[in-house]
Amino acid sequence: MTVHANIPPLFRNASFENFNTRPDNPVANRALSHAVTVANSFAREYGYGAKSQGLLFIGDPGTGKTHLAVAVIKRLIQRGFQAVFFDYQNLLERIRSSYDPASGTGDRGAYRTALDCEVLLLDDLGAHRVTDWVEDTVTSLITHRYNNNKAIITTTNLRDPEGGDAPIPGGLQSDVSGRYYLTERIGLRARSRLFEMCRTISTRGVEDYRIRKGREAAQR
Repeated sequence: MTVHANIPPLFRNASFENFNTRPDNPVANRALSHAVTVANSFAREYGYGAKSQGLLFIGDPGTGKTHLAVAVIKRLIQRGFQAVFFDYQNLLERIRSSYDPASGTGDRGAYRTALDCEVLLLDDLGAHRVTDWVEDTVTSLITHRYNNNKAIITTTNLRDPEGGDAPIPGGLQSDVSGRYYLTERIGLRARSRLFEMCRTISTRGVEDYRIRKGREAAQR
């Protein structure tokens, strides 16, 4: 199966070398430097008996998760492996349209590629309104890759205990930010398999660089 990496234009220049580890902020620098070390190690060791089948980047928006995930697959591609980028929400929409005769798109190829490509990068996991169909589809995708020893690299903004997120007192009713837990968006089975397959890299607590850039621009 020959496919293109499908990396979005915004991230085509993303690399380990140009990733900003925020040296001006000790807390952010510590978290991001660790993230780079783990991600770089995976990209270097993949295919040589690496201990995990993938990586899960978990943290708030604007903390460099997608940049690092793309840096990983670009390094893997340089090493001769096949890797493909998919935006989670867009992939689900393409899969759904392939089952809808009225849409006229018939995009079954996207799902097949996501199932069978050597390394899958699934960006913004869980960023879709949860339904039974969504949960079944993502469970099927992750289970297929799990059963066939196919690597998956994912990013998510959702909460999870593995990302250091403690339960919210009062539950979701008191969650003013409106963020969900990963299990609520993809289901227990998919989450369980994902965490067995992947090493977790947390960027939780790092400031959103988009907000920081806006604030710095306003101060000039």
